[in-house]
Amino acid sequence: MDKFTTLTAVAAPLPLVNVDTDMIIPARYLKTIKRTGLREGLFYALRHHQDGTPKDFVLDQPAYKDAKILVVGPNFGCGSSREHAPWALLDAGIRCVIGTSFADIFYNNCFKNGVLPIVLPQEDVEKLLDDASRGANAVITVDLEKQTITGPDGGSVSFEMDPWRKHCLLNGLDDVGITMQRGASIDAFEAKQRAGQPWHYDAGGTPA
Repeated sequence: MDKFTTLTAVAAPLPLVNVDTDMIIPARYLKTIKRTGLREGLFYALRHHQDGTPKDFVLDQPAYKDAKILVVGPNFGCGSSREHAPWALLDAGIRCVIGTSFADIFYNNCFKNGVLPIVLPQEDVEKLLDDASRGANAVITVDLEKQTITGPDGGSVSFEMDPWRKHCLLNGLDDVGITMQRGASIDAFEAKQRAGQPWHYDAGGTPA
């Protein structure tokens, strides 16, 4: 997982309420277990008419084509628990989502995949939505170490963050990475078990 330290990027406004995970990535894209190639399905219904022709969706506008931050409405990521939602955001280059509230499962899945979700009071989100409406000039800096967001005018707000989640993002640690940090202890346990309980292993020494 890529580390998240400081991100300076264009922020795109998406002030819709109750954007669920099916709106983020439709169910037909859930057949894959790969984390790439999902950007084409990101916000598909918001980006296309029923006949497939494009709408004037914010992320398709030239000013926001390089956006890496989304400023969103309340209860973002509600609905079914699909990890493909943060996968699709990440595949489209989105590394940070800022709003007043997120669905719990989506919120947790973001941290496990290198996307930083930030919860702020309504007045701060409204100010960032206004900043984001400036198009290519809507450049925001998110500093995870300092836990601050700095807008294009230089104004800064602080955000709360769970220390363990912060540690994992700063160091690029997903669940597998956390486990592999204990690799030496795991190897020592397996060596001891292999010697004392060999029936747990096949002829090649692999756990049976």
